[in-house]
Amino acid sequence: MRLQIATCRPLTEPDADEDILLDALRAAGIDAEMSAWHDPEAWQAPTSTIIRSTWDYIHCLRPFAEWVVKVSAVAPLWNPAEIIFNNLHKRYLLDLASRGVPVTPTTILERGSEVNLATLCAARGWNDIVIKPAVGAGSFETHRVRGSSVEAAVMLSRLLEERDVLVQPFLKAVEGHGERALVWIDGEFTHAVRKSPRFAGNDEQVSEAISISTAERLVGEAALLPISRDLLYARVDVAPGDDGTPVVMELELIEPSLFLKQHPPALQRLVQGIARRLM
Repeated sequence: MRLQIATCRPLTEPDADEDILLDALRAAGIDAEMSAWHDPEAWQAPTSTIIRSTWDYIHCLRPFAEWVVKVSAVAPLWNPAEIIFNNLHKRYLLDLASRGVPVTPTTILERGSEVNLATLCAARGWNDIVIKPAVGAGSFETHRVRGSSVEAAVMLSRLLEERDVLVQPFLKAVEGHGERALVWIDGEFTHAVRKSPRFAGNDEQVSEAISISTAERLVGEAALLPISRDLLYARVDVAPGDDGTPVVMELELIEPSLFLKQHPPALQRLVQGIARRLM
């Protein structure tokens, strides 16, 4: 059984999952190879593919989308192309909200629009806010600012020249309780980790594996409900909202870190799920 694992080269940051996933796949008899998605030589022959660390796609979205179409047309791709395309732009947060899933309050501003940020934030009762691209990965151009500040207005104007932008209130609970990354593998949530707030230029800091509360699980399951049968992997990042109820901060279905070192059973479940799909 042969499998290509789509990555990017060079990596934008270390991938803690890469080596242990490769070793576990090979131990299971799967001929697994890391391949940069943007290397045309790597994709000459149809091969089943799992996307893992294609973290530079945000800077070349059209070529990445074309690669997804090309690869998925000739061999299985996990997660499937339709799920990937629906997860590229964070307007999915508005789609979740329309289904009744609690999400971080979100305003999407289109590229090229002219917005008075101070007025927008005052109307929503926000001041401590987060500004970030609507197509993004890691902490790329993610900034915590005061919505009434000149700094924030200048930053927003700069970002809107190049991309759609999200404006959200900063959730106070993120600093204490922390953001919780709920990891979903092949049909169920396996574990979670606590993530510290991460902004542009910061390294990711995560805990060991922690349990998932009932409230977090219910929100995560609601977010994934329509597509859960089609997913090999997913990550639902949640944090308490102002009333303490968990809200979805991000729904990661393309290339999320799955924190496999923190929970070896999740690694084995992923390998088993891949092996079953390759048969």
